[in-house]
Amino acid sequence: MGDRPSLREQVVEEVEKVVEKVDEEVEDDEEVEEVVEVINFGAGPSKLPRPVLLQAQREMLDYQGLGISVMEMSHRSAEFSRIMKNTEGLIRDLLGVPSNYRVLFARGGGSGQFSAIPLNLLGRSGSAGGDFMVTGSWSFKAAQEARKYGAVRLAHEPLQEYTRVPLDVIVSEDASYLYYCSNETIHGVEFRQPPRHATDVPLVCDMSSNFLSRPVDVGQFGVIMAGAQKNVGCAGVTVVVARGDLLGHALGPCPVVMDYGTLAREGSLYNTPPCYSIYIMMLVLEWIRLNGGAEGMEAQNVAKAETVYSAIENSEGFYSCPVERDSRSRMNVPFRLPSESLERLFLEGAASLKFLGLKGHRSVGGVRASLYNAVSLSDAEKLAGYMEAFRLRHQDHC
Repeated sequence: MGDRPSLREQVVEEVEKVVEKVDEEVEDDEEVEEVVEVINFGAGPSKLPRPVLLQAQREMLDYQGLGISVMEMSHRSAEFSRIMKNTEGLIRDLLGVPSNYRVLFARGGGSGQFSAIPLNLLGRSGSAGGDFMVTGSWSFKAAQEARKYGAVRLAHEPLQEYTRVPLDVIVSEDASYLYYCSNETIHGVEFRQPPRHATDVPLVCDMSSNFLSRPVDVGQFGVIMAGAQKNVGCAGVTVVVARGDLLGHALGPCPVVMDYGTLAREGSLYNTPPCYSIYIMMLVLEWIRLNGGAEGMEAQNVAKAETVYSAIENSEGFYSCPVERDSRSRMNVPFRLPSESLERLFLEGAASLKFLGLKGHRSVGGVRASLYNAVSLSDAEKLAGYMEAFRLRHQDHC
């Protein structure tokens, strides 16, 4: 047993052959032989657990003997009411949601909530604005959208680059809320803990890309919102967890479908909800429950992130991550190679191995590996093995 090669060594041996083949392809477009199954490292929509996909496949044409698909089901039916109830119950159990919080299902994704949050919260106090922590592209966009409805104040010194989490937070006493994004997918910056502030200003968090990737204390927040398509489902539904006393204060211009008070009063059924997306989320939440809940997800996510970051740190400078260590995301790992030509070659080799979604965001370039809940530790080890094999072949030519 002691002489048996490790998984990484096996992967390195396999991928060295593929890397060599990619390098030699100059004038033909022959398909590189598939070595491993497809692994989706995309930033979102992202990989779904295989058991979820198989169950959805089985129930596509006939949901639990009804003879119809969930796609065809009335959102007012008893069957869909059970799906809604089960989904909410799983969220409450997995996150330990207190009884004075409402769980809502909305449309529009995180970007829709960039409008919904100020429209629902600015009318709650005498303040005309909210405080924001801007640590990446998504929190920047949220702040820009909020300016349409009220004042936006930065709660920290401006960052020259999105490479770290600010340590010092200054909150206005009359702010309607303090907003931050717990994980920035594009720049790979993640808050390990919520920002501390010694005020009663409600904390609002965009958890779209690390929702249920680890336990959180919901009671610390006024509002949590998260698009499902990273860690808990497919695109189409956005979860909003809101403290009860923050409902019912929507500004006059707030569209009724964005009004938290209306959604709560109508059980998220004011109009037809994204039924199939809610159903898929229910299946993913059940998969999370069976795999150790938020604690189990965190243990796996820590191990996956350490695997990929170790490949970067042990590369003798061949790979580099721009994010400061204490602020590095477990979900999205951005890195660069010595040149853009090597990055292109790296991505070609990855595609030959059926590693999908590794190209960095168009605004920053480079490479990005997204390690959401459904990505396994084995997947991360295979990526790290490829990174090592690619480095060994090309490092001396830089």
